[in-house]
Amino acid sequence: MSNEGPKYGGQAQIEGVMFGGKEHTVTAIRRKDDSIEYCYHKKQSKPIFQKLKKIPFIRGIVALVESAGMGSRHMQFASDRYDVEPGEEASGEETMTKMQMVLGVAVIGVISFIFSKFIFTLVPMFIAEAFSPVFPGKTEQILLESFFKLILLLTYLYLISLTPLIRRVFQYHGAEHKVINCYEAGLPITVRNVQAQSRLHYRCGSSFILFTVIVGMFIYFLVPTDPLWLRIVNRILLIPVVIGVSFEVLQATNAVRNVPVLRYLGYPGLWLQLLTTKEPKDDQVEVAIASFNKLREVEKQPESAKELYQA
Repeated sequence: MSNEGPKYGGQAQIEGVMFGGKEHTVTAIRRKDDSIEYCYHKKQSKPIFQKLKKIPFIRGIVALVESAGMGSRHMQFASDRYDVEPGEEASGEETMTKMQMVLGVAVIGVISFIFSKFIFTLVPMFIAEAFSPVFPGKTEQILLESFFKLILLLTYLYLISLTPLIRRVFQYHGAEHKVINCYEAGLPITVRNVQAQSRLHYRCGSSFILFTVIVGMFIYFLVPTDPLWLRIVNRILLIPVVIGVSFEVLQATNAVRNVPVLRYLGYPGLWLQLLTTKEPKDDQVEVAIASFNKLREVEKQPESAKELYQA
């Protein structure tokens, strides 16, 4: 029987997983001595953000900004402490090196999403423009631009997935999805039950990124592609529009995922997750379960968070 309780989201970290509920976020990481350490933060949303989050097409941008701030705190905690002996602290140089490695997965995170959108928006446009003598039409140019954008995205994700560190992050990403799928299926959250779940999920940020490519293509048909300077300007100005609409598409595909025909609308995003998630090992699933259980404990008894590390 499916679970109709609160909806939870998550984010993979170095050697751990962050889960977020309505008012709290908790990260669990596996330390060098094999112990599990937690980091806790209480969500503190400004009143203006609360109002904006109720407005369709605006709420996606607000959610992205809030996630960026919260996610960076947990990422700092994970990168600082995952491979440091308990009782020791990482040096400033070590911390910077770790953070640089973590930022390699920025394309599937929210910390530098806006910045990366400029790169993934403008570079394919210039490549498509280079083919304008052969494909001069507006439709041809937009299709070509979207094709190059997709190729750039897939190539980037594939290349970073080959590095050992990022591969482990992607495994924790898969563990995060499996835990949420197990919870939403109403099953006891055990390693065995979690491992039996899919590593893909409709609400994943990877799906969101792919939808920006698809949604952007349709929106670009509404604006001119010539001259080049105007094309550059409208691509930049349309970034928040594409983000806002893509967020609504993501929410819509999640809402209809149990409808026989409409469920296929979310499949492109699920296919991309085959790159951004990997099958986790049992010990990685244990960390994800520990994070999820600790979050639910904190949400029921906020005072229990006093014992947790707060960056």
